[in-house]
Amino acid sequence: MEISFNYNSLSFIILCVFSIAWIIQMCYLWGLFSRLAFFKKKKYDNDNPNYEPVSVIVCAKDAYDYLVDLVPRILSQDYPDFELVIVNDCSTDETTDYLKELVDKRPDINVVSLTQSLNFFHGKKFPLSMGIKSAKHDLLLLTDADCLPRDNHWIRDMVGAYRKNTEVVLGYGPYFMRKGLLNKLIRFDTLYTAIQYLSMALAHRPYMGVGRNLSYRRELFYKNKGFTSHYTVPSGDDDIFISQVANNRNTRIFIDPTSRVESEPKHTFSGWIHQKRRHYSTANMYKRSTNRILGTLLMSRLVYYATLILLFCLPHAFDFVASDKVYYFAVGALALIHFISMDWIYIKSAKQLGEKKLYLFFTPLYDVFFVIFTTLLGIRNTISKPKAW
Repeated sequence: MEISFNYNSLSFIILCVFSIAWIIQMCYLWGLFSRLAFFKKKKYDNDNPNYEPVSVIVCAKDAYDYLVDLVPRILSQDYPDFELVIVNDCSTDETTDYLKELVDKRPDINVVSLTQSLNFFHGKKFPLSMGIKSAKHDLLLLTDADCLPRDNHWIRDMVGAYRKNTEVVLGYGPYFMRKGLLNKLIRFDTLYTAIQYLSMALAHRPYMGVGRNLSYRRELFYKNKGFTSHYTVPSGDDDIFISQVANNRNTRIFIDPTSRVESEPKHTFSGWIHQKRRHYSTANMYKRSTNRILGTLLMSRLVYYATLILLFCLPHAFDFVASDKVYYFAVGALALIHFISMDWIYIKSAKQLGEKKLYLFFTPLYDVFFVIFTTLLGIRNTISKPKAW
């Protein structure tokens, strides 16, 4: 078969761009995300038997329905020495009465009550700062009021990940499995986000954690002057803070099933979109190197799918004398290799993190959806900032 290259054709230029995007995507999949997919879990607590005291901190705002489930679950944790600190952030429901009754029965529970006039910047940073200030112990373990630890070894395993130089331990915080498309989208998005930040941590470039399941030392918090540098930003108590204080020496991850904390997902698309907008609004405060890595990842995904579609719609990059089959075979083969790689990495990561019934989402269709969804949210945030909650 005689083949001649048409270097001046638009589709040849698109083919070159597609090839570069394909290579970048494969580097991310196998050079970065494979670190989590093939991570060998360790039971850290087996060789760290001397557990230090822990302060578990929960911020609650109108969270009575959640606290009645969460508090007993935390109090039943199999750990020798810990305190529960609950920050009542201006609740107007039954939370205040419940906490008063709780303290009467369990005076060892530390309840911090805030009034509306104190939290000028809204968000979770002020309540969390007050909880940390009131904590008795240096080792902190954070979660949210709408969360539930899967196991009574949650504290034991998260603390067991600490070593001599460890100051931060990142855990995984999945959402409860519910019926419906929205739940699957939320869980897939949570999984993909975890693949990014946990893989980056394993590559010694930690940049974020999730407040649903996060541990660090109070000394580190004060050494960084708390949330002072980004106090006016409603979000970022977990990702911006971790981006500033975590490094390749002081950060570890722990993702065993006993260390996971599940939470209730949003029940409406509008609620989820608002939540995502708040999360994305903090990205510009990450380190420049982190933003370059994440930006290149998103841009290469966007370019990859866009050029792949164009290659099958525009005139060919080559002028084939005999047939066009080689052209379609070559482009199709690259797309298939990318899909198989992506599918394998996602499935292996989902198994690592205990995510079930998401395998139908590991397809280019949903990957394209999230590329477009993320891009549009970024543009929306550029035009107008999301409101604080």
